[in-house]
Formats: sequence, C-alpha cells, structure tokens
Amino acid sequence: MDPLRLDDLHGSLTDPVLTSMEFLNEIANRHPDAVSFAPGRPYEGFFDVEDLHRHLRTFHRHLVGERGMDAVRARRALFQYGRTKGIVHELIARNLAVDEGVHVDPESIVVTVGCQEAMLLVLRALRADPRDVLLAVSPVYVGITGAARLVEMPVLPVRDGPAGVDLDDLVARTRRARAEGLRPRALYLVPDFANPSGATLDAGVRRALLRVAAEEDLLLLEDNPYRLFGATDERPPTLKALGGERVVSLGSYAKTAFPGARVGYVVADQPVDLGGGRTGPLADQLSRIKSMVTVNTPPIGQALIGGLLLEHGFDLTKANLREIGVYRRNRAQVLGGLAARMPDAAERGVSWNSPAGGFFIVLTVPFPVDDRLLDHSAREHGVLWTPMHHFHGDGRPLPHLRLSVSLLTPDEVERGLDRLVGFVDEQLGRS
Repeated sequence: MDPLRLDDLHGSLTDPVLTSMEFLNEIANRHPDAVSFAPGRPYEGFFDVEDLHRHLRTFHRHLVGERGMDAVRARRALFQYGRTKGIVHELIARNLAVDEGVHVDPESIVVTVGCQEAMLLVLRALRADPRDVLLAVSPVYVGITGAARLVEMPVLPVRDGPAGVDLDDLVARTRRARAEGLRPRALYLVPDFANPSGATLDAGVRRALLRVAAEEDLLLLEDNPYRLFGATDERPPTLKALGGERVVSLGSYAKTAFPGARVGYVVADQPVDLGGGRTGPLADQLSRIKSMVTVNTPPIGQALIGGLLLEHGFDLTKANLREIGVYRRNRAQVLGGLAARMPDAAERGVSWNSPAGGFFIVLTVPFPVDDRLLDHSAREHGVLWTPMHHFHGDGRPLPHLRLSVSLLTPDEVERGLDRLVGFVDEQLGRS
C-alpha cells in the first residue's frame, strides 16, 4: 500500500509540544556518557528489587487480613483486570489524610496510569465544546500541554510572576477569553516547586487564588509531585486542603515511590448533576472515560504502591527520608557550585534562581538556548540540560535552561558543573 500521509493523521502528531516530549525522552540515549541535568527523575541509589517483592507480599497480606479476602479472591485481585477506578483508592485516601490532612471519599478517587492519564481524563471530561480552553501558569509542564493538544483544548498562558502566579493576569486572561466567546474551564498549576520554574505559592497567595477562582468560576487543577521535597519540613497547605471541591487533585507516586509502577490518581469529588435530582462525583465520569482508554490501572503496579504505603503507615514523608536528604544535598551543591565557579556571573549576564525545594533550578544566560545548542553541549562538553523553550510551547529559543538536581551523585554533580560552566564560558566568548 502507499504510505499514509502525515497530513491525514491527527494534527497533534506534528505539534511541537509532542515533539518536545519525545526529544527530551530520547536525548540522553543519544549521549550516554554525558552528565545529565536534564531528566526530572527520582534518585535511583536506593532502588532495591527486593523491596518490590516485599511490597507485593505486604499488599497481599492486606487483602487477606484487613480486606478479608480468601485466597482465590486475593489472587484474582492481583492477576485479573480489576475495577476501573482502582484497587488502592482507599489506601490513597488514607495517604492523603496522613500527609496532607485532606479527607476525601475513596470513591472520589480514580487510580490512573501515572499522572499523565489523570490529566488526559480530566481534560477530556472538561472539553465539551470547541470554545472550551484551559488556563495554565507559564512556563508549564509539557505533559499538560500535550494532553490538551490531544483533546483539542487550547491552552492560554498565565504569567507566573514573583508570587508564582500573577492573579491580575489570571483575571484579565479569563475575562478576555470570555469576551472573545471562549469558555475558560480550569487553571492548571503546580503550587510547590513547579516544573520547570521551581516557584512556590505561599499560603496567602493560595487563599487569594482560591478567591479568584471562585469569583471567576474556575476549577483549579492542582499537580503537586514535588511537594515533599522542600529545603525544610514546613509546607503550606495544599490547594485541595484549602479549597475543597473547587480543586481537582492530580497525583503521582512517580517521585515519592518509583515511576516504574506507573501509578497516579485524580481526586475529583466535584458533584455532577445527573438529572432527576441525582448527583455523583466527577470521578465516576472520569472512570467511564478511563474504561475506554486503559480499561484499568495494572493491579500489580497498584499493589506495589499499596504495599509501600502500608509499610510506612501511609506517611510518604517517612518513606522518603533518604531521598529528601539527597535532594536537599544536591540542590545546595548545585547552587553553591554555580556560585563558586562563576563569582562574576552578574557582570557576565548570568544568573540563576534559588528554589526552596523540588528538583529544578533555572539558569539564565545572555544568549538564546535551543535544541541545537543542547546537542552541541552534549557532544562537545558532555553535559545535558533542558532548554526552557519546551515549557512555553512555541519553539522560540529563550535565554534560559533548566537544571534538574534529582538524579545525580555528588561526584556527578561536580563533573557536570565543571562541564556546564565550560559550555557557558565558550558561549559567552562567542557572544
């Protein structure tokens, strides 16, 4: 047969956003010897295959003991498809209560194949009309932009600003969109140590944001995978804890457990009018969509996460004490290393932010940064990072690059910083 024409396939396949995700996933494979500040992956030094066996046994004991299943039912729960909403929804609800003081009905939770599916389900449900649009604090995680492209939902950027979100710009964007005949449905943001900017909203800004969302009748889509990884143990309340049904929580165990399980979740307790005086949680509608996308989230992956939660009394802070220490150490090492290697940075037009936690630091340089320059950095200097233009979605080079501090050992950080500064010095000499 003749080749299929790309022009005859869905338009998202040629969208720069989908190209970005593929490029960022593959660049490290092209340069395996480079020190990589690129991927926002959790630290691997504590991974132990024996932990997986223990988590599975722990969850199996839970099914037989606490859930009262006999051997046949417990075996079926692990080997068969399972319910679409998931089999660890009750454990996730207990985790949210312990870690965040958020108390939700387990039936308002849908367990998803990573947080990426949670995003897709929510946007698919909200996008009911060609006029529907999503607001997102920019720069923004590529995954939400890509999910929006797949459901043909335009994304309108909202400035981040010094406070993490510019509330005046949010109001102006929302009202301008409505004046143009559009329907803003929700605002997506990462309130703690955002990817890629590292910004965090303080408690006052969170409350002000909730007031604006109520006045403008917007849902808030709260994505918070880095929340536990602050420089201190103090954490402002989540938007969900403050805002209740105004907030849809998008959750992931990729950073706080391990990404190989591919377990995420969405808390969607917003009431939906079903007609005839009946209501039900939005989660029920998301589950219907999920049944036609992934059928269910693999029970083995859920069991591994469930076992980990059970073993730590549903306290993920306790489960991540070693990792928290690594991220704090690496972040301080990178910030200190940049300062030591570039004492004259300001005079040379170089600067960087100092996030209070999370995985990411943004380095600003006086020259445009694009994928071609990243490839040069990897080939000639042996160091990888992420061009910030990928988080704006328009492909225009920007004078910013993202450094991820999560994956490296101390020795790798030192080698990587030496190489990074060598690359920057080279570019400054050319400009």
